[in-house]
Amino acid sequence: MHKDLIFKKSVYAISELPTEMLPEVVLCGRSNVGKSSFINSFFGKKNLAKVSSDPGKTRSLNFYEIDKSFYVVDLPGFGYAKISQDERKRWGKLIEDYFRAAKSIALVFHFIDSRHEPMQSDLDLYKMISFYQLPYFIILSKADKLNQSQIASAKKTVSNYFPNFNFGTNLFFYSTVKGNWKRAIEKQLYIQLEQAKLNSKVANKPG
Repeated sequence: MHKDLIFKKSVYAISELPTEMLPEVVLCGRSNVGKSSFINSFFGKKNLAKVSSDPGKTRSLNFYEIDKSFYVVDLPGFGYAKISQDERKRWGKLIEDYFRAAKSIALVFHFIDSRHEPMQSDLDLYKMISFYQLPYFIILSKADKLNQSQIASAKKTVSNYFPNFNFGTNLFFYSTVKGNWKRAIEKQLYIQLEQAKLNSKVANKPG
């Protein structure tokens, strides 16, 4: 159970990134895919992240500090048609600048709505994260809206798009309503966080 969960800050430019170096767990995906709901459900604090029915509401990198041991970083959602082209370009640059500048990313969660096939923007995001060689999970959100046959179909579909991902290891369903599959995600998340801490100690070791 997490005890100390706070909203740290919103970042609109890379120069505003937190100065305290903690491992960062990054949440990204299309607009309205359920990232804010995931934060509230997964970490067990209602309204930690503001949930909006308005897609495109997140316009900054939002940092949440968890138990003073790591950050959750919620990125702006992509693919929302009503946002201007200039605004989309600004978000895209902010996100790519962040991936380029960040030194403490322990894990990236890429959220895809389990009810729909991945879109070209999801494949583009996969290419970008792979380019920066970052540890990467896919979370199939809104799984409570699927029956068993639809879950089986979603598994098959996403495996066709991402054949190198394995369910239970780096590919998961998640339901913010029921909290299903939370333990499996949590287990792999903390393995990655411990590895990030070990890597940091090695990198900062004198000599």
